[in-house]
Amino acid sequence: MDQERNYDVVLYGATGFVGALTAEYLAAHAPAGCRWALAGRNPAKLELLRERLAAIDPACANLPLVTADADDGDALRELAASTRVLATTVGPYIWYGAELVAACAESGTDYVDLTGEPEFVDRMYVEHDARARETGARLVHACGFDSIPADLGAYFTVGQLPAGVPLRVDGFLRSNAFFSGGTLTSALTALSRGPQTLAAARARRLHEPRRFDRRARGPVGTPRYSRETGTWALPLPTLDPAIVARSAAALERYGPDFRYRHYASVKHLPVAVGGTAAIGATVALAQVPPARRWLMDRWEPGRGPDAERRARSWFTVRFVGEGGGRRVFTEVSGGDPGYGETAKMLAESALCLAYDALPDTAGQLTTAVAMGDALIPRLRKAGITFRVADAR
Repeated sequence: MDQERNYDVVLYGATGFVGALTAEYLAAHAPAGCRWALAGRNPAKLELLRERLAAIDPACANLPLVTADADDGDALRELAASTRVLATTVGPYIWYGAELVAACAESGTDYVDLTGEPEFVDRMYVEHDARARETGARLVHACGFDSIPADLGAYFTVGQLPAGVPLRVDGFLRSNAFFSGGTLTSALTALSRGPQTLAAARARRLHEPRRFDRRARGPVGTPRYSRETGTWALPLPTLDPAIVARSAAALERYGPDFRYRHYASVKHLPVAVGGTAAIGATVALAQVPPARRWLMDRWEPGRGPDAERRARSWFTVRFVGEGGGRRVFTEVSGGDPGYGETAKMLAESALCLAYDALPDTAGQLTTAVAMGDALIPRLRKAGITFRVADAR
């Protein structure tokens, strides 16, 4: 353990909706002796949160509080240099996240976030991957519902298939969960930045080393009826397939030719048709600033479903993997995906980087590459299911 730094884990954005849930999880589950702190821009809100956490664990009454604005580079560099791992919930990350990634890359500090924004991930790769490799920092994006179930679910599925052969994996998501204002703002912001997202992807391709001995892809599928799951499959325009493909490109275990597709799984055709129309309408509205602002104003950041609604929420991602003459059906499932389970995922990712024996890696990484074999057992212990449903 690096005793030269003040903290093992700092949670930045701790007073936001997901940030507070993550703080509550850490208060209940951080190991004895863990030196952790709360950080954000509003000292009064941090004080109120600390009082709430003290009801969970009286020791939290003494939690250090650190004040830093997302655009204050000096304060963020000081914050990053004070801790071994920095977890942040402050989004949209394209607006508020770049300075913190830069600070962690420069300080050799491990970093985890909840982004589902492709443009942000690609820009951070271009700007900070090389420096993070030099300093030893592990920059791990998408450590929540985007994209741990897909990334570690595909990793788990691949582990049930033969090695050294072409592999195909499809993921089918079902959930009944609601979203928060912060999630909506991040999603609409990402959807409104199509040209910038494409430009960031092109810039990344110019910087990223190419491999000619192996192929890994995460293409957008087409709407179809899935005989494997007995549902209609609608392609999801999320970060998940790109994250899975990057894990596959980095790890030989995914074989010489790997493909992953990610779908929403819907039982009834009218719902599937309506869902496709709703996704298209949302993408279209996100391009019109007044309409985008109107949607954002309906659910302001900092608000989200209450505890009762979250307790009724659930998610399941079913995976169908095949290769080398074998087919497996696996499943990752849990409770409320966007908030309760996302708080678990982010907190356990930070604790995993802080305490577990992990591969010797650095730079921008996925969860599967940085900590797959250690993080899956942690998530299972936290109540998220990884299981093999069937194999043939």
